Amino acid sequence: MNKIPILSFFSGGGFMDMGFEQAGFEIVWSNEYDSDFVQFNQQGLGHWRKSFNLHNYPFMNNKSISEISCTEILEEAFGEKVTDFFGIIGGPPCQDFSMNGKQKGFGGERGKLTIEFIDKILMLKPSFFVIENVPGLIMNKNNKLFYLDLLEKLKVEYHIDIEILNALDFGVPQSRKRLFTLGFKKKVPAIKNFQFSWPLNQKYNGVLNSKNWPKQDVFGLNPVITDDIPLELCVISCLVDEKDSSEIPNSNEYFELKTSLEKLNGINEGETCRPSFKRLHRYRYSPTTCYGNNEVHLHPFKNRRISVREALRIQGVPDSYVLDPTKSLSKKFKMIGNGVPVPLAMELGKAILDFIKKEYK
Repeated sequence: MNKIPILSFFSGGGFMDMGFEQAGFEIVWSNEYDSDFVQFNQQGLGHWRKSFNLHNYPFMNNKSISEISCTEILEEAFGEKVTDFFGIIGGPPCQDFSMNGKQKGFGGERGKLTIEFIDKILMLKPSFFVIENVPGLIMNKNNKLFYLDLLEKLKVEYHIDIEILNALDFGVPQSRKRLFTLGFKKKVPAIKNFQFSWPLNQKYNGVLNSKNWPKQDVFGLNPVITDDIPLELCVISCLVDEKDSSEIPNSNEYFELKTSLEKLNGINEGETCRPSFKRLHRYRYSPTTCYGNNEVHLHPFKNRRISVREALRIQGVPDSYVLDPTKSLSKKFKMIGNGVPVPLAMELGKAILDFIKKEYK
């Protein structure tokens, strides 16, 4: 049975693409403007696909979304045989909507890309679409009203649903909330009482507030994990042992610290509510990975920042995803921090596929 094809915009390192492919879709075309991210995407996903003997390599377009015509997109994705049923996924840059940013909203250069993405959806008319962004998009009243007004244009042809999902609920050792907007093309006759079943992980749902997570421990001690804490949701499950670091790709890549040992030794394990030098706790989930200005989280019990491999694991990226060790560390961490955790993307993809099979046969 042929897999449902997907066009991926703002692909970055391809984390959301990977999740949707694991769910059973096929990425046939992807777009990323940043040249370094394009290389990371092709390297990482190339290694990952080889590990599964997958040979489908999507067309990679590296133009700005504003420079690509719909005709160009469809020709690159499908050639002369445009399929009747395909999807679009993408996470436009979120910095202008982040609660920690300057709140430029849709007036910012990055914020405008969300408008362009919606325009592309209106013109390409996919069978379904996914728009991913930060919850801050609807936390600001003006941004929320503007966004809902944009969605009204889509509601003419699509059933729309919006939800905020936390990656921690899906087995990712990171509390990372993301806003997802889904659209499914209206059938004739239209679906009555449209209702999408958002994915729900019974094992971990609500785990953020239901567990007795540790707060802080003095650096250098050995904290004890309580029985109710799932180890797979803890940072320790992502750390690379020194004896294995030479065999695991990207595990020896991290920023060197130029701060005194006295200062570093005074930062508690789990002390993440700081402007800089935030230290993770081994028996707690990571805060949202958002690595700017080389400000990468500190290792729980070593005086170093976490490595590229450890950061990838915190995003749920398998070790078969390998990056060129000679490329920029700053760009690697920026790419990692921008991504959608793979297990979350996979579970969302599965829920979408189940809905399609049920409603669209």
